[in-house]
Amino acid sequence: MTDMRAERSRRAWFVEGMKGLFSLPGFILMSAFVGFTALAFQSGLTREEAAFLTFFVWALPSQMIVVGAISSGMGVLAAFLAVSLASIRMTPMVAALVPEIREKKTSSALLIFLSHFVAITAWVYTLKKVQDIPREGRIAFFAGLGITLTLVNTAIVFSLYGVVSQLPPIAAGTLYFLTPMYFVMSIWESARQPVIYWALALGMIVAPASHYVAPQIDMLVTGLVAGTFAYVIDRSRRRRAP
Repeated sequence: MTDMRAERSRRAWFVEGMKGLFSLPGFILMSAFVGFTALAFQSGLTREEAAFLTFFVWALPSQMIVVGAISSGMGVLAAFLAVSLASIRMTPMVAALVPEIREKKTSSALLIFLSHFVAITAWVYTLKKVQDIPREGRIAFFAGLGITLTLVNTAIVFSLYGVVSQLPPIAAGTLYFLTPMYFVMSIWESARQPVIYWALALGMIVAPASHYVAPQIDMLVTGLVAGTFAYVIDRSRRRRAP
């Protein structure tokens, strides 16, 4: 009887996670994928290729790297390395999320499967909600959210391909830019440690210079410089604290 109640609870939390599609972050993400669809069309990808990228690559920045690689004539190996480097940022995101949602009996295979659906929107939204969800419902909640976001946005790309062909590139880029803007604002809002504020603020200052000096690796340079300085500042602050 207890197992049946637990199963019903998990199904309810899965459905609750699915409802995240209709949240502000969900709408922002769907808008961003409308922009991606237009850019994919203008870059010469077929409908099937664009939908394939959405489902199997999933994270928008990595998808944009693939589109940029195709547009510039970059080789397959170079594109593979570029996407792999861009996706490394998911490792600490997964490491931060898993302890919050797993149960003692959660299988590693399930966690590996669900790690595919870890991206900015699902990650931020889940971490903001997770403290209000009982431990036994957290995996189901994230699964409902992540799988729904992936499937719906794959459907958006497939169904709107061609329909958005007349969308100006600047409009497509603006829609795409909504997601990183939401990510930065959400991290700022949900931050619990001063070091996070330092890292974000310094990143915004360092980013333009990094793009000017090393446009090919500007994000990597920005992260290393801003993160290192934020760490040093925070350590100094802690040492001075009584």
